[in-house]
Amino acid sequence: MFAQVIECIPNFSEGRDPEKLQRIIAPFYEDKEVKVLDFSQDADHNRAVVTVIGTYEGLKRTVPLAAGKARDEIDLRKHEGAHPRMGAMDVCPFVPIMNADMDICIRLASEVGEIIASDYKIPVFLYEKSASSPLRENLAVVRKGEFEGMKEKMLQPEWKPDFGPDQPHESAGATAVGARMPLIAYNINIGTPVLEIANQIARKVRHSGGGLRYIKAMGVALQERSIVQVSMNMTDYTGSSLYQIMEMVKAEARRFGVNVIGSEIVGLAPMAALIDAAADYLQLENFSLNQVIEARLLEPEE
Repeated sequence: MFAQVIECIPNFSEGRDPEKLQRIIAPFYEDKEVKVLDFSQDADHNRAVVTVIGTYEGLKRTVPLAAGKARDEIDLRKHEGAHPRMGAMDVCPFVPIMNADMDICIRLASEVGEIIASDYKIPVFLYEKSASSPLRENLAVVRKGEFEGMKEKMLQPEWKPDFGPDQPHESAGATAVGARMPLIAYNINIGTPVLEIANQIARKVRHSGGGLRYIKAMGVALQERSIVQVSMNMTDYTGSSLYQIMEMVKAEARRFGVNVIGSEIVGLAPMAALIDAAADYLQLENFSLNQVIEARLLEPEE
């Protein structure tokens, strides 16, 4: 394992062509200071989420290369899918894991963003902890308007990119690069094809609608399965747990006479988040992560 570990989770606007995705993420496999932990593609979302870890220098080398390959492989003028997007490499967050702190990730995000803009002529917005203004902290605000509306949006002085040209790339759009704490992408499937039901549930669940703290949510139609999904990002799993989310979505679904039929975690999740959900469900008293055998095995030796 590397002496320093930073996690990077680039999201690419390609979920239907596995060979194209492999070409895009090839730089991560070719660098000795980077390791691919997970990647998932979704045809309905038309999106791929890739999880890699690496050193500062390893990620600084490989992330821009992947962004360049995404520019060459993905044409957003022909792209459609359920997930909002503004760029070929749509978003790329850095997360401190080991021997790295948030300041290091903020610096890495800035340097990577500058390289992407310089080498591939793609405008880059810094977001979350690395945002250059409070307006840009929230990814949803940065991405609002998506690829189709980004050209007009960037005419506004407050939406001049942090790096790169003042207009989106004609086929690859714009990219958001940032630093943040661990995020869990958690989706709950609802047994109905009616998208408005998922939208109504999402409004109740997300924090901006008066729901759970640290939860962002939207409704998505999974057309191939004739069901809908409440697609969520948990920005702080210690503030709202997986169990709380599931129970709230179940309760809201019952109001519409429909049921939850499954859920999924996209990419990786901290073990503590899963342990917390199990402890909540089992109503364990005074339970801690130290009671999990695998967690004790992973503790560093004195």
